[in-house]
Amino acid sequence: MGFARDYAGREPEIAQVAALPGRVALEFGAPWCGHCQAAQPALAQAVDARADAIHLKVEDGKGQPLGRAYRVKLWPTVVLLRDGEEVARVVRPRSPADLADALALWDAVPA
Repeated sequence: MGFARDYAGREPEIAQVAALPGRVALEFGAPWCGHCQAAQPALAQAVDARADAIHLKVEDGKGQPLGRAYRVKLWPTVVLLRDGEEVARVVRPRSPADLADALALWDAVPA
């Protein structure tokens, strides 16, 4: 598991994401996006420390169904899922502190 370095070449289906067990960090963005690039160190620090989490980087854009299903408006948006259900989201994190509250919610959801 751990931190995904690259965006997926093909976005997963909504049903595939919803069916993933456990903790999933679903990151929406684009490789050329400056905000997305700036967020990578904080995301890497937060997700690399989690052996129990899956990190999916989804290249988002106009008309992409997965991003629209999660109502993504700004990049990067990180949606934290637990057993397919959204428990928290963070928009444009810049530091690990920006992710702390969302990660606490992620951990608070019972298994």
